[in-house]
Amino acid sequence: MTIDGVKVLINGFDWALPQAIKQIFETKSVELLMVNRADEALNVLQQRRIHTAIVDMDAKTLNGLSMIKIIRGSFPTLPCILLADEAEEKLLSTALELDVFSVMNKPVDIGLLKNQLNRLFVRRYDSNLFNS
Repeated sequence: MTIDGVKVLINGFDWALPQAIKQIFETKSVELLMVNRADEALNVLQQRRIHTAIVDMDAKTLNGLSMIKIIRGSFPTLPCILLADEAEEKLLSTALELDVFSVMNKPVDIGLLKNQLNRLFVRRYDSNLFNS
């Protein structure tokens, strides 16, 4: 199955991942929507159909758990991938409570991220969009 108009929400990253992510998504015609503040995230979530969120736990302006809590407030089933410098037990426990699809350590292995996106889209949308 194919899906059109795929949109991925990303909170503000402080490192090189956005460029690497763009390389994954450009060939798939996926629109990346970057936000830095809670109000921006809410605005995007309310105005666009978002297929998944890639959330940086360590973003300075809007940390990952805060971002996921904002998402869960209005969109409890939106799949989220959480990226963290250190995925310690407390963070993993909270991520589990918030029904996070996957928690990945930084620096992110782009091949592994692509694999997680493929798993997510097959499971959630019955789509092989990220299978290459």
